[in-house]
Amino acid sequence: MREADETTRQRLADHLRRQPSTPSALAEEFALSVGAIMRHLEHVSRSVDGSEDEQFLVAPPTCRACGFDGFDDLLNIPSRCPSCKGESVEEPAFTIE
Repeated sequence: MREADETTRQRLADHLRRQPSTPSALAEEFALSVGAIMRHLEHVSRSVDGSEDEQFLVAPPTCRACGFDGFDDLLNIPSRCPSCKGESVEEPAFTIE
C-alpha cells in the first residue's frame, strides 16, 4: 500500500511498530496536535489489542521530581503529579510489539 493511501492511524501504528514514541514526538512527525494524536492512539490501541500477535504497550508517565508512575489513565498526559503536585511530568511512550 502506498503511503498516501494509508490512513493516519495506519501510519501511526506502523511508526510505533518500528520505534517507541511520545505524543509530542508523534505530533511533530505527523504535523498534528498532541490532542489529535492522543485520540488516534486510543483507536490504535483498541484495534491492536484485538489482535493476538501484537500488543499496544505504554511506558507510563513519570514525575521527574518524585518518580511517581502510578497514573490511572495511561492514554492521557497528566499536567501534574498526584503525589508531590509537581508539574514536571514526562510524557508516556507508546509502542507496538
